[in-house]
Amino acid sequence: MTKVTLYIAASLDGYIARSDGGIDWLSILDTEAEDYGYAAFYESIDAIVLGSKTYEIGLSFDQWPYPEKKSFVFTQRHLKSERQDIVFVSDTVKQALANIEAQGLQNIWLVGGGALINSFLQHSLIDEYIISTIPIILGGGIRLFPPFSPEEKLELINSKQYSTGLLQAHYRRKGKV
Repeated sequence: MTKVTLYIAASLDGYIARSDGGIDWLSILDTEAEDYGYAAFYESIDAIVLGSKTYEIGLSFDQWPYPEKKSFVFTQRHLKSERQDIVFVSDTVKQALANIEAQGLQNIWLVGGGALINSFLQHSLIDEYIISTIPIILGGGIRLFPPFSPEEKLELINSKQYSTGLLQAHYRRKGKV
C-alpha cells in the first residue's frame, strides 16, 4: 500500500516560497551540525512527486537535489530531461499515484509546490505530514495550504524542537493506520 508523505518547510505565517517562487529564506537555518532528520527521511522513500515549478527550482541547484530516486514531475507542459530518473506526468493525481504504485514504489515524498499539494489534498491522498516551521514571517508568497483547501483531521505522531528555532511536527491523517 502506497504512503504519501508531505515533507516540507514553511514560514511561521504558512508560506512555502516567496511570490516569485524564491526559497532563499530557507538557508537561514543551514548548519553543518544538523540536517533536521532529512537524511533518514530521504533513505525511507522510494520516489518523489513534485510540480513543474518546483522541478525547475531543483534544476537551478548545482546538482539535482533528488539523486538515486525516481522523480515524477506533474505538468501539462511538454518538458524534457536527459535524466533517466525523471518522469513527466500529465495524468490526474489519482491515476498517476496508481501508476507509481503499480511500479512497486510505496513510500512517496510529496515535495510541492502549492498547486500539487492542493490537488493531493482534494483527493485525501496525503497520509502523513512532516512540516518544519521556520522562524520567519514572510508576509506573503505561495501558501502551504491555499484558501479553500479541504478540511483534513490530523493526529500528531511527534514533534521536535531544534536549537536553531526550527519546529518540526509529524502528523498522520486521522483514520489512517
